Amino acid sequence: MSDTTNIYEETPDLDTIGGRLSRAREASGLSVKELALRLGVKTATIQAWESDRSQPGSHRLTKLSGLLGVSLSWILHGVGIAPSEERDASQRADIVNAQLARLVLLHAETGQLINRLQNDLDRLGAVR
Repeated sequence: MSDTTNIYEETPDLDTIGGRLSRAREASGLSVKELALRLGVKTATIQAWESDRSQPGSHRLTKLSGLLGVSLSWILHGVGIAPSEERDASQRADIVNAQLARLVLLHAETGQLINRLQNDLDRLGAVR
């Protein structure tokens, strides 16, 4: 989809919200259990959403769209950024590698912050 496309001119995905969630989760390579862990809900909750027995609350929708790589409007109305179902194993590996690199960087930054805080506490303890 190009940046100049008007989502109202698109042909909507007429599947249900649950059907779209299920397809997006599968396209992202996440299991029901993995998605549930990331959202902090039970696997039964994800299964209920995907089978249209219930719907995610508004506080979960934004996180779902980010985790699944789709737009909020696609989840709710079937228009907007849909999942890329053509991702092959190498593309998924690239995505995971990028996520891992980001996590390693965050881990290093966290270690540096911990050291700074420890040094500050040590200095404050010496002042007393």
